[in-house]
Amino acid sequence: MTQNLSPIETAKLVAARHAAGLVKAGMCVGLGTGSTADWMVRCLAERVQTEGLRVTGVPTSRRTADLAADLGIPVTTLDEVKWLDLTIDGADEFDADLNLIKGGGAALLQEKIVATASDRMIVIADAAKEVAQLGAFPLPVEVIAFGWQTTRHLIEEMLVGMDVLGNDCRLRLDGDRPLLTDQSNYIIDLHLKRIGNARHLAMLLNQISGVVENGLFIDICDTVIIGHADGRVVVRDKTGATQAEESKDLSDLSNIFADTGD
Repeated sequence: MTQNLSPIETAKLVAARHAAGLVKAGMCVGLGTGSTADWMVRCLAERVQTEGLRVTGVPTSRRTADLAADLGIPVTTLDEVKWLDLTIDGADEFDADLNLIKGGGAALLQEKIVATASDRMIVIADAAKEVAQLGAFPLPVEVIAFGWQTTRHLIEEMLVGMDVLGNDCRLRLDGDRPLLTDQSNYIIDLHLKRIGNARHLAMLLNQISGVVENGLFIDICDTVIIGHADGRVVVRDKTGATQAEESKDLSDLSNIFADTGD
């Protein structure tokens, strides 16, 4: 099956499988949203089916909840369990300090709530997601629908004094209508090109009336697992320590991946 995957999808898969292997019996695990997180859910479901692994998932979106339930992973809510052992999710960008941009899948609010309610957050990504400085990927900002144009104007005014290279703020669309998040909010994507001080920007964004949350994840991620197309994974933690793992044998993947197209 893996011969039909692109190099990037293969890299996502090996990172996801490595992360799923770190889940222990009895854990409550936050299940991220996005194409890489989908691989992780499938890898975790493989362990549930083949090993009888007992695990409870807390999905970060309706999309992930549906996938996990379909694959036989027991799911619950954060309100029910209140705290998690581990969250595994993808990222749109990460830097050397393991700060992230997330929200390309429009689930940044629930993703941040779940990640900060966890003992540990692991990010899984292909090597292309690593950047020297955040900002090339548009920064998602979730806003309430009421008065969203005023909120966008306030964001644009704030950006004038920030260390960024761009200030193009665009409402994310779903066809010809505004995209709605799971909380029925809108998303404004900030095309900044480079973010000089991500921590300061995150703080100022969340002080603007109408802003619900932003996609900068600062001091939240503990470990990044970077997948490569040849099956290698590189594990990096917040101390800067890096551990390279040997290439993984992908020939034994089960039929749980057979219907995956991405």
